[in-house]
Amino acid sequence: MSFNDIIDLISAICIVVGVLLSLAAAVGLLRFPDLMSRMHAATKPQVLGLLLLLLAVALQMRQWQVLPILLIAWIFQLLTVPVSAHMVGRAGYRTKHLHRETLSQDDLDEVVEAAARKERAE
Repeated sequence: MSFNDIIDLISAICIVVGVLLSLAAAVGLLRFPDLMSRMHAATKPQVLGLLLLLLAVALQMRQWQVLPILLIAWIFQLLTVPVSAHMVGRAGYRTKHLHRETLSQDDLDEVVEAAARKERAE
């Protein structure tokens, strides 16, 4: 087995695992019951799946020039996905798009109630 065959095998494994993680994220978006669990399904496996797919691209290209571009793409994804998930979760919480019985701990309840009381007082 040559070095190129080993690189091809590693990149094929990265592609398969990356695609499976992205598929798991898509299935989670369709099957999970509420916003919070769907948000979790959309963010966690998707970032790792993208990393594996970009790693496979880098291995197949076999050029160092593409590595910074792929790294920048992954860093932007890594930075923006948690922020957008946080904003979606917060908006969903404030608009009551969640199942309270599935929450194990509700840290935002007091903050939201205080803001609602302040808004009613004004």
